[in-house]
Amino acid sequence: MLSVDLLKNSIVKLLYAAAIYLPADVKDSLRRAYEAEESSHARLMLKAILDNVEIAERERRPICQDTGVIMFYVRAGEKFPMLGRLPRILREAAAEATKKIPLRPNAVDIITEKNSGDNTGDHIPWISWEIAPESDEAEITVLLKGGGSEAASMAKVISPAQGLSGALKLALDSVFEAGPKICPPIFLGVGIGATADIAMNLAKKALLRKAGERNPRAEIAELEEKLLKAVNALGWGAHGVGGKITALDARIEVSHRHPATLAVGVLVGCWAFRYSTLRIAGGEVDFITHRFLGKEEV
Repeated sequence: MLSVDLLKNSIVKLLYAAAIYLPADVKDSLRRAYEAEESSHARLMLKAILDNVEIAERERRPICQDTGVIMFYVRAGEKFPMLGRLPRILREAAAEATKKIPLRPNAVDIITEKNSGDNTGDHIPWISWEIAPESDEAEITVLLKGGGSEAASMAKVISPAQGLSGALKLALDSVFEAGPKICPPIFLGVGIGATADIAMNLAKKALLRKAGERNPRAEIAELEEKLLKAVNALGWGAHGVGGKITALDARIEVSHRHPATLAVGVLVGCWAFRYSTLRIAGGEVDFITHRFLGKEEV
């Protein structure tokens, strides 16, 4: 039976997994990049990244010193028994995980610049909601969003006359201007839609898609491949040392737009794209991306 303690402990495990163990799709992308890279300098950097991944898993330590901003994406049924208590549980789990794992405290007050010390604060951890009708289940994804990768994030409304090519150019320019600050090779999410906030939400949805999973609409999938090739043609390479692999994947999500607007959102995940997902059904917790967590103690 699902209890408050079981749910909170499961969220702490979820954060533990995200901080230490890259999901399989991310690790596979890095291995493929190492095999495909031709630059000797970039291959050395990618080898160091893969070694870092192995050491983090073996020693059970966070894969990067910047353990990011904690962001939860919740899809919960309207009949989920702990729906009302979930925000408090997520917040308490974030504070507990900060001490246990440990996570670097990354929540700083906008006015006082004082660090809360436990990764909680005004609207932090961030919680994004999707409520499913006639369901008593829940799916929770945590994303640890590092500060460096935010250097390329942006939202802008451009003239519809610039079209989709203008939207892709905006994304490409953002990655180029950020350069090695975003810790390439990266995962790139682009949202195109009616307003700036819709575009950014779509970009996050795109970013959370699994590596290599294309948009189901063929025309958009073609644009994703085009954007991926364009980003890799920039030549930044792993950590900016030069090379053919600057992006591991590029994904695009779109919505219908207003006739007078074309909004573009750009989000980047660095090579250490740290996320983990669990599902709660029938009182049981299933760690979808990190199934070994069912037995491992944090």
